Amino acid sequence: MSGISAATRAELSKILTLPGAWIAAGVILALHVLVQIPPAGLFADAVANITSEGVIEIFAGQPQPATEAILGLCAGASLQMGLFLPVLASVIAGQEFRSRQLGLTVLAMPRTVPLLVAKLLATALYVSVVAILIAGISSAFVYAAVRDWNPGLLVTGEALVGHGRFVAFAVLFCLTAFAVTLTVRDTLIGVVVTVVLITVTMTQVLAGIAPEVDALFPLSAARNFMLDPGVNDLTAGRAHGLLVLAGWAAVTAVAAGVTLGARDAR
Repeated sequence: MSGISAATRAELSKILTLPGAWIAAGVILALHVLVQIPPAGLFADAVANITSEGVIEIFAGQPQPATEAILGLCAGASLQMGLFLPVLASVIAGQEFRSRQLGLTVLAMPRTVPLLVAKLLATALYVSVVAILIAGISSAFVYAAVRDWNPGLLVTGEALVGHGRFVAFAVLFCLTAFAVTLTVRDTLIGVVVTVVLITVTMTQVLAGIAPEVDALFPLSAARNFMLDPGVNDLTAGRAHGLLVLAGWAAVTAVAAGVTLGARDAR
């Protein structure tokens, strides 16, 4: 266990000294802020017009229970930006391919499982911090709109659980992207694979004709896991979504472990 802890610290140090990881994280956070600014005024107006029955109309002609709709909007904002996090994970995984250090790392720590676990833990820790910052930005913009209506809304148990689900999704999806990139040993291919997985859900190709299959893709699983089924059209339950996300991370991690076990990294 102490060996894994030391290896995890070493892998985390690598990430913290990688300019690409800081640049990718900074761009994602800055983009999140920029995306939240334009609709902020319209959202504030919608909150100001919440009816005495607690109904809000965030989107024209779609009245919804205010509490559920606002928390759902906060979760959706984080989820939207979470789609960019796999790029960060691929950049982290690809650092040793560009510098040709992966072979040296494998030689220095030839036991495949501890090495892979250390890499996954370090990536999870880094991604968790970025995900928490994304959730914090989402909450800040929502709070600016709801502070005169219900200032305590964003510190309720339901809100905190929603943030926890987002962080869990971010970590599991990023571990999938990390493991895919480690397996194919190419940052660009790792990003492309992740984009394809996202596109399948975004285009709704399978949602209408085969919702059971659609629910097996990571982004659909994330929607099922994070969003409110009473407000959104989902294809499975929360538990199913979490299991699918964990399954993708586990299967791709095994594939990455097999690749590392070959000990011919370049």
